[in-house]
Amino acid sequence: MECRVLSIQSHVVRGYVGNKSASFPLQVLGFEVDSINSVQFSNHTGYSHWKGQVLTADELHVLYEGIKLNNVHHYDYVLTGYTRDTSFLEMVVDIVQELKRANPNLVYVCDPVLGDHGSMYVPENLHPVYKNKVVPVADIITPNQFEVMDLLHKMGPDTVVITSSDLPSRLGDRFLVSLGSQRTLMPDGTKSTQRVRMEIPKVDAVFVGTGDLFAAMLLAWTHHYPNDLKTACEKTFSVMHHVIKRTISYAHELAGPGRKPSPPQLELRMVQSKADIEDPAIVMEATVLTL
Repeated sequence: MECRVLSIQSHVVRGYVGNKSASFPLQVLGFEVDSINSVQFSNHTGYSHWKGQVLTADELHVLYEGIKLNNVHHYDYVLTGYTRDTSFLEMVVDIVQELKRANPNLVYVCDPVLGDHGSMYVPENLHPVYKNKVVPVADIITPNQFEVMDLLHKMGPDTVVITSSDLPSRLGDRFLVSLGSQRTLMPDGTKSTQRVRMEIPKVDAVFVGTGDLFAAMLLAWTHHYPNDLKTACEKTFSVMHHVIKRTISYAHELAGPGRKPSPPQLELRMVQSKADIEDPAIVMEATVLTL
């Protein structure tokens, strides 16, 4: 039986970010992906210049109504990423809630993209929308250190993966620490929690679209390993490692010795990583934490 994803994210003509980072890897892994582009830009905003359009909440509603009118609005997953608009985010929540009423087993994967390295990406007025509306309807969420796992579990999501934190790594300052937590409903009605920790090597480069790829891969691998967060995280982070390693190698080759790669040169090598996306060699191992 096919598994269908509604992905509401940004789109770029050149490069990989948002839906461009998520759709191809999910399709490679056998998922049908319906994409709604929250923005359509010429390229990501890390370039010197960019042009494009932003989808409004009303336009999002029109697209969704078109899907409904044709009775093709049946989904197994919803995947969302970065947004800056309150009304758009609230419309996303309305859509998710309606889709969950139609399919109570639908899984909503939310990459909140609030900020990183001590600064916030999104306007302050979006914070209560995430807290009060988005998080309670999410099933899987991928924050960074701005949020904590236990608090998020209490608010709704059963799976939380913190992609990067400021916790010190046992392997030294060239590694980041990632944490994951998954609640599973047991046959007797109680909930069991599995927590994992991973040490991730830092890369001296700035990539765009990696967070979108990560959320898509976590969706895919938690689908294939629904009660095994350790394996799902190992698969997800290993895909990331292979894609980033291939990208940085190619970027340095293009830039030449001693020169810093440019944003165009650092676009993710997605198509070239097809085999690694399908069947990643496990190079990132997770440690199960005792509670």
